[in-house]
Parts: sequence; C-alpha cells; structure tokens
Amino acid sequence: MSAPAIDARAAHDAGVERLLESYRAVPAASAIRLAKRTSNLFRTREKADAPGLDTSGLTHVIAVDAEHRTADVAGMCTYDDLVAATLPHGFAPLVVPQLKTITLGGAVTGLGIESTSFRNGLPHESVLELDVLTGAGEVVTASPREHADLFHAFPNSYGTLGYAVRLRIELEPVLPFVALRHVRFHDLDDLVAAMDGIVRTGAHDGEPVDFLDGVVFGADEAYLCLGAKTVEPGPVSDYTGQRVYYRSMQHDEGTTRDRLTAHDYLWRWDADWFWCSEAFGAQHPLVRRLWPRRLRRSSSYARLMRLERRYDIGDRLERLHGRPPRERVIQDVELPIERTAEFLGWFLEHVPIEPIWLCPLRLRGEGAWPLYPLEPHRTYVNVGFWSTVPVGRAEGETNRRIEREVSALDGHKSLYSDSFYPREEFDALYGGDAYRLVKERYDPDSRLLDLYAKAVQRR
Repeated sequence: MSAPAIDARAAHDAGVERLLESYRAVPAASAIRLAKRTSNLFRTREKADAPGLDTSGLTHVIAVDAEHRTADVAGMCTYDDLVAATLPHGFAPLVVPQLKTITLGGAVTGLGIESTSFRNGLPHESVLELDVLTGAGEVVTASPREHADLFHAFPNSYGTLGYAVRLRIELEPVLPFVALRHVRFHDLDDLVAAMDGIVRTGAHDGEPVDFLDGVVFGADEAYLCLGAKTVEPGPVSDYTGQRVYYRSMQHDEGTTRDRLTAHDYLWRWDADWFWCSEAFGAQHPLVRRLWPRRLRRSSSYARLMRLERRYDIGDRLERLHGRPPRERVIQDVELPIERTAEFLGWFLEHVPIEPIWLCPLRLRGEGAWPLYPLEPHRTYVNVGFWSTVPVGRAEGETNRRIEREVSALDGHKSLYSDSFYPREEFDALYGGDAYRLVKERYDPDSRLLDLYAKAVQRR
C-alpha cells in the first residue's frame, strides 16, 4: 500500500473517532443529527437543540483501486471531489448525480439518479459494502452478506437508520469526451416510445447511447439528449460561461449535435442548477457577465434560496404586487414508462411549471430495497419539476394532488423535499413494516429521527 493511501486511511480513522466523540457528546434526550454546512434537501426543518455530529474528517476519497474498478470513499465526500479523484484513473462512479455538492452518502441514503441510470440503476446499487454509524452509536459494516437487513433498508432512509461513514463502490471506465445528440419531438407519446426503445437496445438510429435524459418545454416541444462515450477529438462546448446548457438543445426540427469533455458532461447541469438559475437573474446576459464564474454553480443558488426562505422575500414581493403567496413544488417522481406520457399530459394541464426533466431508470439487479420498492426488470422515468405555484386553499394543495396522481399511476416520489402523505399511506409506499424492524434493531433508543417525522413532519 502506498504512503498516500496509508495517509488517507489514517485520516479517515481519525475522522471516524471524531465522529464517535461528537456522538457521545450529544445529550441522551436530544436527537442525533449531522453538522452540515450545505444540504441538498428542500424542506424546512425544526431547529436542532444540540450540536450536530462532527463529519469534518469524512469528506475525502480514501482509495481508488483501478485494477478492481472500485473506490473506498468517506460518506461526506462530494461527487465533485469523488469524480476529481477517479477521472485521472479513467473511471467514474456508475451514476453521478447532477449537482457537485451531493455527497456519496447522501445519494445512497436519499437516492440519486442521472443519465446512466437506464443502464446502471441508482447509486446504492453500485455499493459493495458500507460502514454505518447506527443510532446505537456503533459503526457496523453492512453488505449483502453482513448486516444485510441494514444494507437493503439503508437506501431512502435519509439518515434515520444511521449515517454512511465509508462506502466501497463500483466504478466504470470513461472516455475523454461525450458526443451529444439532441433529438426534437413534437409529441410526448413519440418521445416516450423512442426512450423505451433506447432503454431496450442501447442505441438510437444505429448509434450507441451511453447517456440518456430529456427535457420537456411543453406538450409540443420536448427533447431526448443522447450521449455516447468517445475518444474522437474535436471542438467542445463550454456551459460555465455565457452559454446555458438547456437552451443549447432547443431547435425546430430533427437532431442537433454537440460535444463536451467527460468532466463537463457530468457537471453540465450544475452551472445553472438545471434551469433554476433563471429565478435569480443569472441567465440574463448582463447579470451573467457580472456574476463571478466560480459562483455560477448549484451551491450558490441553493444558498440564495435558503436566504429567500428565511426572510420570506418571495412572498413579500408577491404581496407588494397584490398576488397570493407561492407554494414550492420541488419534486422528483418515478413513473412506469408506459404511464409517463399520461402523467406528463396531466401535469402540463394542471400544474403551471416547465421545463420538466426526464431521466429513465431500471434497477440493475433483482431488487431488494424495501424503502423504495421499484420493480426489477421494469423501466421507470424520473420526472423532475422545480418551481412554485400560487398557494391553494390548503397547505401543500398542489403537492398533494401530484402525490395522488403519482400513486394512481403506480409511481413513486422521492422524499428530499416537502411531502404531505397521511401516515398509513406513507408506510404502505415506503416499506413501513420492514423499516420498523430495522429501526428497532439499529436504533433501539430512537436517537435518530423517524422517517415519517423527518420526511413529512419536517422535524
């Protein structure tokens, strides 16, 4: 083992000890939480009554094993740092979520997705084993063979069964560039049919597809974005400057082509937080020229959004203009592919939000993930929409309508944002019985929050 690897493991061990010391310092009557400066959760929470756990020593890549195509990674390592460590070896994680500040542990316990998910599933499916700090204050190693109940219940538990301290994940080879095709569709049924064909065959119009997602601008304007790994050199685009990635795909008819470095492809959405930077004026040409490039990233917009929520700036402006306050509708949902066009039609008719992101996925294996029970061998499409609408007569009225529609179409909803499910419905959708058994074993004194309390009651 090389000296840098020994140093990284020693640093990791020291970080774990600081984590355990901070756990022991939390009063017995207080809930255990992480001390985090950033978060990719989009729901307000009660203020903590005790210091959070010290994760400052758990932010790095411990080792990359190019021979076995694996990496050992600390739980609070961001994908930005993880990709920076693996790309020089010619590898990347099997699924790299879109935002740089998402952590590996966060993507596994809270789910993640990206344009490789149609062939690589979700991030937790590439985890070989993980060390978890449980609610009982113990660090246990979970895998399909050891503490298998915790291993399979951990995805979608959002820190209520424990926190990932170290994860060993699979990697896959990458090539220097990604060649892109943006295919225009005038009909959503046609787009979904084409997507289904790509998922089944891995190709479109005779060309291979390694990356697949899409954007809906309206019922008669939508695009599939098809990427292929390539070593072929040539000019590459840059969407960290004046140009905006999602606008680059718009055209009247047929297919347009583009090319990015592998690194820039992975982070193509981050510079504008998909398209949400428009809410802060960051897509206006003058503002964009003045906005420092280093701050043109998702984490900057997230900080601005948290400030807006803290001081109620948006609703104050609405009142000044004589308009009602706004309800946040920031959600990702998974629909079976055969129901996706139906959902999109309903959504465009009833919810005034666009663009909409599309990302197909299929589980890699037979599926044993009780807290987010997608069916194996079935294709789903993640539909993402992130904006606000005028408030209704009841709190979360639009979000609740969406929840009902998703359930009616045999879909599932991610829990990173506001949820409004009654307890019984929530338990039926998110593995309530299986969850309680694992919770009792690994958090017997309820030091960690309950999943319903965290996801719906915002504790």
